[in-house]
Amino acid sequence: MKSEFEIAITQLCSDRNLAPEVILEAIEAALISAYKRNYGANQNIDVTLDPHSGQARVFIKKQVVEEVEDDGIEMTLDAARAIRPDAEIGEFVDIEVKPRNFGRIAAQTAKQVIMQRIREAERDSVYLEYADRSGEIVNGVVRNIDSRSQNVTLSLGKAEALLPRSEQIPGEQYRFNQRLRVYVVEVERTGHGPQITVSRTHRGLLRRLLELEVPEIFNGAVEVKAIAREAGSRSKVAVAALQPGVDPVGSCVGMRGVRIQNIVNELSGEKIDVVPWAADVQEFIANALSPAKVVSVYLNEEEKTAKVVVPDRSLSLAIGREGQNARLAAKLTGWRIDIRSETEAAEEAERLAAEALEAAQRAEAREEARRAAAELLAAAEAGLEDEDIELEAGDLPVDAWAPEEALESEETRPEDEAVEASEAEDAPLAGEAAVAEGEDVEYAKEAEEAQATAPAEEDEPELAAPEGWEAPPPVFEEEDDEEEERRRSRDKKGRQRILEYDERLGRVVARKKRKPSRRGAWEDDEDWS
Repeated sequence: MKSEFEIAITQLCSDRNLAPEVILEAIEAALISAYKRNYGANQNIDVTLDPHSGQARVFIKKQVVEEVEDDGIEMTLDAARAIRPDAEIGEFVDIEVKPRNFGRIAAQTAKQVIMQRIREAERDSVYLEYADRSGEIVNGVVRNIDSRSQNVTLSLGKAEALLPRSEQIPGEQYRFNQRLRVYVVEVERTGHGPQITVSRTHRGLLRRLLELEVPEIFNGAVEVKAIAREAGSRSKVAVAALQPGVDPVGSCVGMRGVRIQNIVNELSGEKIDVVPWAADVQEFIANALSPAKVVSVYLNEEEKTAKVVVPDRSLSLAIGREGQNARLAAKLTGWRIDIRSETEAAEEAERLAAEALEAAQRAEAREEARRAAAELLAAAEAGLEDEDIELEAGDLPVDAWAPEEALESEETRPEDEAVEASEAEDAPLAGEAAVAEGEDVEYAKEAEEAQATAPAEEDEPELAAPEGWEAPPPVFEEEDDEEEERRRSRDKKGRQRILEYDERLGRVVARKKRKPSRRGAWEDDEDWS
């Protein structure tokens, strides 16, 4: 027969849904607090409670020392061996005490400690229970609706859950004592107990409802592959059969749509499209756009985009209201979907073909122009090399060695017209280029000074040539030839000329560059004129 103490403990455990050990530990902690309240807080107290009779035994732990400084926590070796013969220095000895009566304050303290421990045990029990149920469906009853934040508090029986405004289905109205099925999103431990956050918009709610309503999904014959949901409006579910001979879509819909209709009613009229899943991406995308019919699907693996062609009459159906059908299909498949009608696709194909043909023609024309330019450039370079060879051989008479500007003015080739135009604009700079020829200027000044300082010679009368005398042919002095050769060499070194093909003019032109000074180096960034 149970004692009154056992009956009380059993009743308390049943009401609080706690284990008997938790209640006994709470009572022991309460007795320790009450004893310290009466006999000193610095003492080391231990209490053992008999679970059958409820009798409590109180022990004081004291340390064995050579010299006692505090009687409440220390004792001598002789006193310790009187209680326990094998006691040694440094050990702790339990001394049983029998408190006669607790005061009113001590009893009140024990009661408060017991209630506090029981509440903490309840909170821990609730937290452990719902922490394991995260990601599951629970049933709750509406207990409170905040008028300001519109947050709803649900009673789950042993705990309360919070349904935030962001997790509520748009347009759904709640009333007091209304029963709801919610999805447990998160469970947090707080000082006031577990904080449970639930949702009505999470796609996991739709998955769990399908498991409850469709036995094939619960048993594993049909698997839910993907879910795309816009709560309160429309959802798409992709399912696949794991066993041969099972229709995944028909299993979810049920006979006359009974199974899926129960889920629709639970979600306040939310439309649910169940489509078959396929390993082939093109087929899966075509199924995801249901109820629209798809003509063809073109994939871009790198950008993970798909171009879908549908009949003209199905274009609006494939896109959906405000693009909802296409948006849900993109979420379901994970691909970016571009939907075109057959007419638009044909027009785009023609435009792309025309652009490709035009690009090919332009490329061919550019290639032909490059080949012609290469031929002209090769011919011009060959002629230039022949001219350089003739000049080096010295075949031309001395009178032919005219400044390059004079030759170019007399014989202007078609390819040099662009160069002459640019040189005409730079005519004011010709004086600066002449000054750059330092040695020529100095030589000219010295010749003028020598002529000015030389004494004037008297004009001698010209002698008449005898009859029958013929003037000898002019003899060119070697010094004049050398001077002319040096001048030409300086002009040649001070200028450079290249031939290149001008795409704007469509012909080969010659471009020149002049050296800044005789001793200066060529500037790499100087433009060719």
